[in-house]
Amino acid sequence: MNGEFTSIGELARILDMSQRTIRYYEEIGLLNSIKRVEGGRRIYTEADLRRLKLIKRLKIMGMTLSEMQELEAMWTYEKSNEKVLKRLLELLGNHLKRLDERIADLDILRHEIKEYQERILAKIEK
Repeated sequence: MNGEFTSIGELARILDMSQRTIRYYEEIGLLNSIKRVEGGRRIYTEADLRRLKLIKRLKIMGMTLSEMQELEAMWTYEKSNEKVLKRLLELLGNHLKRLDERIADLDILRHEIKEYQERILAKIEK
C-alpha cells in the first residue's frame, strides 16, 4: 500500500478480492475500523489490509463467516487474545478432523473407482 491510507479499489486489487466483498465484510462486522473522508468515501489502513488477509486465509482453511463473526464478538466482549486463540484452535481442530474424514472418504472412492476400472478392463480384454 502506498502511504498511510488507500481506497477500496486499491485494497481490492492488492487482495484480489471484490470491492463488494470488502463492503460485505464491513457490513457483517468483520472489518469495523473503516474510516471515511469528506463525501463518505472509505479509506483503509495497513491494519485493514492485515485483517482482510487474515479473513482470506481463514476462509481458505475452511472457516465460515459465522465462525469468524463469533471470534470477532468474543474479542469485542472479552478483549482477551488467549480466549479468542483457544477458540480459534478448537475451530481449526474441528475443520482438520472434517478434512481428514473427507480425505479418508475420497481414498475409499479412489480405491472403488480403480477396482471398477480393473473389472471393466477385464471384460474388455476377454
